[in-house]
Amino acid sequence: MNADCPRILLAGDRSSSGKTTIVAGLLSALRGRNLQVQPFKVAMDYIDPSYHTWITGRSCRNLDGYLMKEAAVREIYAHAAQGADIAVIEGVRGLYEGYEGDLGSTAQIAKMLQMPVIFVVDARSITRSCAALVKGYMDYDPAVQFRGVILNKVGSTRHAEKAIREIERYAGVEVVGTIRRNEDMHLAMRHLGLVPVLEGKTRHEGFKERVDRIRQIVEEGLDLDRIAEIAREAEPLPEVEPDLYLKNDSGKDLDIGVAQDEAFNFYYRDNLELMELAGARIVPFSPVHDLSLPEVDGIYIGGGYPEIYARELSENKSFLSSIQRAHERDIPIYGECGGLMYLGEEIEWDGEPQEMAGLVPGKARRGKRRIVSYVHGHLAKDSPLGRAGEYIMGHEFHHSEMVIDQKAKVDYAIRLERGSGIIDGWDGINIGNLVACYSHIHSASFRGFPANFLRACRDK
Repeated sequence: MNADCPRILLAGDRSSSGKTTIVAGLLSALRGRNLQVQPFKVAMDYIDPSYHTWITGRSCRNLDGYLMKEAAVREIYAHAAQGADIAVIEGVRGLYEGYEGDLGSTAQIAKMLQMPVIFVVDARSITRSCAALVKGYMDYDPAVQFRGVILNKVGSTRHAEKAIREIERYAGVEVVGTIRRNEDMHLAMRHLGLVPVLEGKTRHEGFKERVDRIRQIVEEGLDLDRIAEIAREAEPLPEVEPDLYLKNDSGKDLDIGVAQDEAFNFYYRDNLELMELAGARIVPFSPVHDLSLPEVDGIYIGGGYPEIYARELSENKSFLSSIQRAHERDIPIYGECGGLMYLGEEIEWDGEPQEMAGLVPGKARRGKRRIVSYVHGHLAKDSPLGRAGEYIMGHEFHHSEMVIDQKAKVDYAIRLERGSGIIDGWDGINIGNLVACYSHIHSASFRGFPANFLRACRDK
């Protein structure tokens, strides 16, 4: 595969630099020029990519140097970027923040893909210090290709002029845009970050208008022509030999039901695409709106915000009954995070408890802290996820906790060496052909997925 299209990476000096909002506006502005724009996100977030996908009309892909080997990062990039006019990668946290050294950082991805970097600086309350900050970042790792700076949260024209003059004089890198402080440069937030697009469009008045306003501000503040020119100056990348995206018939004639609605929408496109490449058909369903499950050979309930829709999910008794019947028929069910909560006995968040499917002997409630962490370990027993002993990597991203019924005999499919899981490093409650866990897995970080799950669906 050769997807050597123009490309840039937007990195931040810190988590609150404002790069996510600027990237959303930039993607929209580039689409407004009738360009095919391929978005990417460093690390394993779901919510920012939902905006990228909606804005560009192309599925955003995640790139993570901790969970993925370099060959996989290059293949995912090349595969997704085919047919694009320009690729835009949004970084994560500060440029150099990683698991250990470079590992898992935005800088690592920038170097793997030889990306020209546009550096977003939170310039609130600093002027000349912007130059010191930029120069420090540039000198920290000369292998990172700094090609431009965006000053965000600028207070005035004079503020911008002083900062630009010092950056270009002292750091020797051009400033390609400034964004003034503006309350319109904010998107709706909650306990896991941004409100996902599906919910924003249905529950938040003026959501689309806010995104349109962000695009307008970015178009006015950034030199789009120069940014596109920097993207075109990216070094050529070598061709990639496919290893992950290979057609096969392991899922031929299988129908895999996937929960997709405002309550459940945290999925990596790669996981679903590999099912399709294996010959399986993805059958969307909605636990919020549908009366029953479609006829399927396997069920995948991903993450999302079931706690926000707990009442609607609980009141849909006919659908809960159809999930219970599917489990009784031994249809493989895989629940990830939000799916785990839904498959439990109840969800209690900010009000009275709401009954759920009752297939997992535990109750979900608001946790004491937000958990965001890489996980790795081994499969502790045979299950629809694979054979005992297989190595598994993924991540956790939740603010809930599962309180397991102490009287119940519970088997766990995953033993984590890093990560919290459901309890004391155990994850993946396994009951028959059902597995429900807090860990999110990506097909490039756990190569057994989705092949193992499809095999379980065929062998049921």
